[in-house]
Amino acid sequence: MISFFQKVLGFMKAVVGDQRIPERDKKILTALLVLIISPIDFIPDWIPILGQLDDVFMGALILDYFFTVLDTSILLSHWPWGMKSFAPLKRVARTIGYLAPRFLKRHLWKYTGDPY
Repeated sequence: MISFFQKVLGFMKAVVGDQRIPERDKKILTALLVLIISPIDFIPDWIPILGQLDDVFMGALILDYFFTVLDTSILLSHWPWGMKSFAPLKRVARTIGYLAPRFLKRHLWKYTGDPY
């Protein structure tokens, strides 16, 4: 039985390997994930509430990229879980994505979706 974390890791590897996603976006996503996992923070975690906000902010940027910027067809082509789990997660991710400033998102991401 494949664990949840193995599926998440496989999903991330598949998305990073997708040729439709610009290299610059892949590098930024990787850097954000490393910053979330690493003990180094912009705001130290020992500061109540503010210490966790930088991780929440970076997580919001990542979720917003996956569920708002990228085309749904790209995500679903690599999604290891069913559509039943995709739709509610997309709604939550869009809500969380409002935490990320629009000007920063426009500056970071170079992916442009399919016009059709």
